[in-house]
Amino acid sequence: MTTAISASGHEAEPRLSHFPVSFFSMVMGLAGLSIAFEKAGSTIPSLQAVGHTVLALAGGLFVVLALFYGAKMLLHPQAVREEFAHPVRLHFVPTIAISLILLSIASLELSRDLAAGLLLVGAPLQLALTLLVLDRWINREHFQTPHLNPAWFIPIVGNMLVPIAAVSLGYREASWLFFSVGIVFWLPLFAVVLNRIVFHQPLPDRLRPTLFILIAPPAVGCLAYLKLAGGIDAFARILYFFGLFLTVLLLTQLPRLRRIAFYLSWWAYSFPLAAITVASFAMAEQTGFAGYRQIGFVLLAFTSLLVTGLLLRTGIAVARHQICQPE
Repeated sequence: MTTAISASGHEAEPRLSHFPVSFFSMVMGLAGLSIAFEKAGSTIPSLQAVGHTVLALAGGLFVVLALFYGAKMLLHPQAVREEFAHPVRLHFVPTIAISLILLSIASLELSRDLAAGLLLVGAPLQLALTLLVLDRWINREHFQTPHLNPAWFIPIVGNMLVPIAAVSLGYREASWLFFSVGIVFWLPLFAVVLNRIVFHQPLPDRLRPTLFILIAPPAVGCLAYLKLAGGIDAFARILYFFGLFLTVLLLTQLPRLRRIAFYLSWWAYSFPLAAITVASFAMAEQTGFAGYRQIGFVLLAFTSLLVTGLLLRTGIAVARHQICQPE
């Protein structure tokens, strides 16, 4: 990262000090899309190769971002501490652990050893970061209603992702631990966030794309519960259809959202849409009903176009030095 130059011509803070942890949401979107392609591959086998290509891209991106963020931790520790203390950016810190968990899920069919290794790093890190965030919620006095936004779900959703890989790897009891934390915290937090959206000032433009994160808890919860329960039942259907309803609701908001200037928070669109796509294919596998599969392919096409567009917009923003700047 180069050093930023202020308008007066004096050297400002290095851009690396402003490298946002929210960059890891790109890995979440790409890894989620790779899992969706792998699921679609059960119907169209050639799509599995596409999924593996996207997975390679996600893995490579994670390594690059981890190197940059690791350099930030070494060279600018105060900036990292400020990020961990920030009432909004704090909730993007678990995207690091979630990225590892998603890469584990996506790697299951390629290498169980690789998947297990990624999970054994990602799951404990996710638990530690969940405890860190909850400690901040309990013991910090600077949180105010305007700070509340759907990104607060990120630390919670990460816990519900663990069983999707862990059950297949034999960690069933640990999977119930992570699922319980995620599902129980999601319900009251959803009510709190909904209250903030409806009864308080609108979300600032930078955070409005995070509304799509509302889709992730029920979609991921459905996938995790299907793994834990070993089949479909009424609760799995409730989770799926609530997630599908939220997807339809938020897609109706796209005409308003597309007028917002590009921010890195636009990547909040990607993983939740990938999650409901995967859930649709999983429901098709469980029920044999073709309608779920058709929904899955429609969402897969839309999410693929969306992620492609996000990659282009992010590349342009990086080239123009519009990212890694002081807020």
